[in-house]
Amino acid sequence: MASATSNGGTTGNAGLADPLLVSRDHGSTKKQVGPKGKYWEAADKVERRAAKESGGEDGRQLLFRTYKVKGTLLHPYRMLIFIRLIAVLLFFVWRIRHNKSDIMWFWTMSVVGDVWFGFSWLLNQLPKFNPIKTIPDLVALRQQYDLPDGTSRLPGIDVFVTTADPIDEPILYTMNCVLSILASDYPIDRCACYLSDDSGALILYEALVETAKFATLWAPFCRKHCIEPRAPESYFEQEAPLYSGREPEEFKNDHRIVHREYDEFKERLDSLSSAIAKRSDVYNSMKTEEKDVKATWMANGTQWPGAWIDTTENHRKGNHAGIVKVVLDHPIRGHNLGSQASIHNDLNFTNIDVRIPMLVYVSRGKNPSYDHNKKAGALNAQLRVSALLSNAQFIINFDCDHYINNSQALRAAVCFMLDQREGDNTAFVQFPQRFDNVDPSDRYGNHNRVFFDGTMLALNGLQGPSYLGTGCMFRRIALYGIDPPQWRQANIAIEGTRFGSSIPFLDSVSKAINQERSTIPPPLSDQFVAEMEKVASASHDKQTGWGKGVGYIYDIATEDIVTGFRIHGQGWRSMYCTMERDAFCGIAPINLTERLHQIVRWSGGSLEMFFSRNNPLIGGHRIHTLQRVSYLNMTVYPVTSLFILLYALSPVMWLIPDELYIQRPFTRYVVYLLVIILMIHIIGWLEIKWAGVTWLDYWRNEQFFMIGSTSAYPTAVLHMVVNLLTKKGIHFRVTSKQTAADTNDKFADLYDMRWVPMLIPTLVVLVANVGAIGVAMGKTIVYMGVWTTAQKTHAAMGLLFNVWIMVLLYPFALAIMGRWAKRPVILVVLLPVAFVIVGLVYVAVHILFASFVPI
Repeated sequence: MASATSNGGTTGNAGLADPLLVSRDHGSTKKQVGPKGKYWEAADKVERRAAKESGGEDGRQLLFRTYKVKGTLLHPYRMLIFIRLIAVLLFFVWRIRHNKSDIMWFWTMSVVGDVWFGFSWLLNQLPKFNPIKTIPDLVALRQQYDLPDGTSRLPGIDVFVTTADPIDEPILYTMNCVLSILASDYPIDRCACYLSDDSGALILYEALVETAKFATLWAPFCRKHCIEPRAPESYFEQEAPLYSGREPEEFKNDHRIVHREYDEFKERLDSLSSAIAKRSDVYNSMKTEEKDVKATWMANGTQWPGAWIDTTENHRKGNHAGIVKVVLDHPIRGHNLGSQASIHNDLNFTNIDVRIPMLVYVSRGKNPSYDHNKKAGALNAQLRVSALLSNAQFIINFDCDHYINNSQALRAAVCFMLDQREGDNTAFVQFPQRFDNVDPSDRYGNHNRVFFDGTMLALNGLQGPSYLGTGCMFRRIALYGIDPPQWRQANIAIEGTRFGSSIPFLDSVSKAINQERSTIPPPLSDQFVAEMEKVASASHDKQTGWGKGVGYIYDIATEDIVTGFRIHGQGWRSMYCTMERDAFCGIAPINLTERLHQIVRWSGGSLEMFFSRNNPLIGGHRIHTLQRVSYLNMTVYPVTSLFILLYALSPVMWLIPDELYIQRPFTRYVVYLLVIILMIHIIGWLEIKWAGVTWLDYWRNEQFFMIGSTSAYPTAVLHMVVNLLTKKGIHFRVTSKQTAADTNDKFADLYDMRWVPMLIPTLVVLVANVGAIGVAMGKTIVYMGVWTTAQKTHAAMGLLFNVWIMVLLYPFALAIMGRWAKRPVILVVLLPVAFVIVGLVYVAVHILFASFVPI
């Protein structure tokens, strides 16, 4: 799934579980959309009035509404940010003037850390001065582009789905994503779906064929009864699907039949692996002259050109020819499923469009002598293949574990692209990421709403949100590196040195720039298919602009953020689309280890961007100033963890017999810290008001940032140091979506603790703070009659910090408990017991050795 950094530097934005997609209450998100938001007001009244009076400057209606935060909340919010900035500066001046400490090296480190904290906070807050919410006007879009005869003038959309491994990213996830696309509410002849399979496995292709067959039943069923959501696994697991149509009895019958067919469809998917293996054994036994070759065979009796079950050098993952197969042809020519298509006499689809959008399987060719460039390379291969087939004006990409939750989502994104105000200058439209499988308490902050509903709305008031990896619609020519209209030259040279040697592809680029689109794709001749496989080959990117100024950017672990930065740097803007019903939903890694592996890749990629030619300080010559600040924050935030880790380990000083103070006078120092920290949370309180998130969302954000700052972020910084020294980039690791073996518990993965080295610092911090509190209790017993009032006050202030760290690490403590964490009250009992034991041990040791060692 995509990368995202949240407020204060936290990162956000994912086996087959039973059920696959956990039921969710779509009304529980507590979003404030449009005029319903208590703290929002219309910001485009003048524009809408002018457009209504003039009929639109160029004949186009205003296709989205804009809202701003009300002044009663925004002005105090801005003022408090300014006041805290002054307070932080005064705090630094006071610390420098009172440079008195018992440990001067630690004092120096803490001052450097505080300066960095202040700088990082400023980078995070400056871009939030003008949050803007933009809501698509679907009614206006239909009025302008849907014609009375049932046809539409809407532009074409190519939908990309990427998957890398059918094991870590189970097939049923991927096929549900495809089904939700094929059944979406968009003109069928103007939508095409491309599945990129980076494993080159026959099982995914045959699963796609089975999906196409089931789609001939599923898509008309969805259109007939206005089904939401249109991913069948998510839809059928709803206990009581809502129905607002006029034929409830017919719906019950249709629902029963389609549900039964879906269960059979899943059984066919489950049996594919064994069926392919048995078929291949039969064919291999028949080829007596080729006994040593154990190929994988397709159903039509030809050898699969991709990865084989029993791999050979030219048929293994990472070394095979490119494959492009049109599973469903363009609807004008009719699908090519033949008599195997699902036909059900019991279902009445009269007056329902039963056609299915074009569906294409793509597996880019790979060779060990070429860098495959991970997900970015797969997306660029899809970009080229789609250019030859459909060449749609717009492109939207999905991770395979996401699906369309709102059938109007594609139309919603188009609203921003076609609007008369900023439409022509809008390069991409980003949607928030939502997740289905997250535990109710969101223990590890997977929802990340502080970022998706706060930071992104703030960037919407600047040049636009950053690209977040999935659920994002692009203008094709913006991906090609073409400038926006206001900067574009009259004649653009389409050079092979930039785009590659394929003549048909170069021709498609010219057509894309001129917004030309063929009614139907060219005939699927052998020569044409060979050309598509050529542009999907492993070597096509070599010595071209692909991955640098063309397409998705290479040589970085997070292709999303740097691709968005490159596009913004050319002068394009982007938009953030929020909908009443979430547009897309997906799967997130709820296992702590998998979640942290994801964070390592995102934060490591952010650091790679800082040390690349796309550094926000020097790159992007047309990027707005505050937009540049936001990108700088997204690239340097992992460094903050080094100072947090230093502070988090400081409680070990409780073990030292003598009193040691980081800053004198200590009481005033603690008071200053408390005031500054309190102001952060007051600002956060105002922020969650206009963002529409809850205190739980905010608090989970703070907790997971602490866990990440003692584990994933320092690991990413270490990786970056190694990268600078050895030139080896961040290792790309596909986040596993498989759950723990206990399928009776849909949150079983949450309680599966998988120890990895990066968790050691977090464990040390937890133990150090438990020990510090215990020793403090022991010292209280030993020195109660000796300590002065000032010493007692200082000790109490020190303990506040320890308790605060413990509260922030509470989710990590639950993770250590494993399945015992199902009863969190156990932890509430265990921690005080641990404190008492450590305290008693300290007292006992003091009594035994007090006469020999000054404890």
